[in-house]
Amino acid sequence: MAGLAALGAALLATGVAWAVSPAAPDPQAATNAAAADQTVVDAGRGLFTANCAACHGPAGQGGSGGPSLVGAGAASADFYLRTGRMPLSAPGQRVVRQPAHFDDAEIQALVAYVASLGSGPAIPQVSSGGELHQGWQLFQANCAACHNATGAGNAIGGGYVAVGLGNADPTTIGEATIIGPGAMPAFAFDDQSLADIAAYIRFLQDAPTPGGAPIGQVGPVAEGFIGVAIGLPLLILVSLLAARRGKPEEQNP
Repeated sequence: MAGLAALGAALLATGVAWAVSPAAPDPQAATNAAAADQTVVDAGRGLFTANCAACHGPAGQGGSGGPSLVGAGAASADFYLRTGRMPLSAPGQRVVRQPAHFDDAEIQALVAYVASLGSGPAIPQVSSGGELHQGWQLFQANCAACHNATGAGNAIGGGYVAVGLGNADPTTIGEATIIGPGAMPAFAFDDQSLADIAAYIRFLQDAPTPGGAPIGQVGPVAEGFIGVAIGLPLLILVSLLAARRGKPEEQNP
């Protein structure tokens, strides 16, 4: 009996071990995933050669028309491609946001290829759990001076313009803070701070303005001040013209 009990205990222990031990990795699945990734990179290489190599060099090493992309990372490639800032029609063209030139699959392939050129920042995963008040504090301290308190954008001198944030989604916000496009510096926000900023910018995009346009984020009376500043001089001008036309002509004696 003791022997049977020991055997049962051994089998039970073995069964528990089988139940909790993780499944062995499937070598074929890993091979298939690697092959799929390489297929995407190869597709991106073809798109890069046709659309980007003339400026950035055939291997992304840079050239007279564009900087090196070695080490630029997925975040940079995704930011410029999804916002239509790249590719340019000609070297020296102004880099502005416009509709994307590629579809999602093509962008994914190009991003994969650029990421394969060297180690660089990955596309950030921005959490949706941001805190509005903390986001407001971070935005005022780091972003409002250039992007305006309302996120409407502003000219910052030197021919640079801090763009409006009305179309910025959380991923684009995260990518911009990481790479620092244009005159914007790169920031090193932690994940929670990035989520807070994204939450506040989303709030600005949908913030209610029942009293009128939120000009300068100074409250609903802003339109009244603008109306007085523009309307009062116009009213005086119209009054002067009306008085001048209504004045009787002098009669000769």
